[in-house]
Amino acid sequence: MKTAIVILNWNGQKLLEQFLPSVVAHSNEAEIYIADNASTDDSLSYVSDRYPNVKIIKNQTNGGYAKGYNDALKHVDANIFCLLNSDVEVTENWLAPVLDVFKNEPNTAIIQPKILDYKNKAYFEYAGAAGGFIDKYGYPYCRGRIFDTLEKDFGQYDDLADIFWASGACFFVRSTIFKKLNGFDERFFAHMEEIDFCWRAKNLGYTIRYAYNSKVYHLGGATLSKANAKKTYLNFRNSLFTLIKMQKAQYFPLYFFVFF
Repeated sequence: MKTAIVILNWNGQKLLEQFLPSVVAHSNEAEIYIADNASTDDSLSYVSDRYPNVKIIKNQTNGGYAKGYNDALKHVDANIFCLLNSDVEVTENWLAPVLDVFKNEPNTAIIQPKILDYKNKAYFEYAGAAGGFIDKYGYPYCRGRIFDTLEKDFGQYDDLADIFWASGACFFVRSTIFKKLNGFDERFFAHMEEIDFCWRAKNLGYTIRYAYNSKVYHLGGATLSKANAKKTYLNFRNSLFTLIKMQKAQYFPLYFFVFF
């Protein structure tokens, strides 16, 4: 399977210096791309000088996660896209288990690996952990964390499990499905767009999986910290927007709170 790892970058030279080496070292099965959202730092010079085999895609604007990937992936020819945050350290043999699932399960459209905390590697990381779900009230959560409390990884989620949504920190998707769904909804800008995308994929009957035997470490909060007001705004607005889109009749009154 032709696989492309696409790392979205915006003024992230320090992150690329820290995390790109692991991706290059452990991803021989894939082509690696940097999709740049109109950076003004020296990110691209750093990549082209140090990693001439890494391909660079230059987006014209900073359209956030959603538009950034939509624009960049138009220029990537692959069967499998791996959308990887620039603050993720990957491990040896991280790709093979995921690609095996895609090969053996034609209906599986999206996969996420086990996501552990880069700062405390024995614990799960907030953004994705061991796979995402939605409760009956429309609240997204993950195996491996309860609100802000992170579980230690004892192997309790060492399974190949069906999940409701996969984390955008490390998001594997068949290119045919990405195109069929017209990519991410660009109105989200960033945060929750992967949940919306997964929900739409599930509505078409596709399966989303968590592959425990692929492991990565996520720093988290590298682009927008938890204290950033824009991050808080996007999280709350996009959570409501997702519910409105997917459960129109039940949540339609919320539309006026989100957009007016």
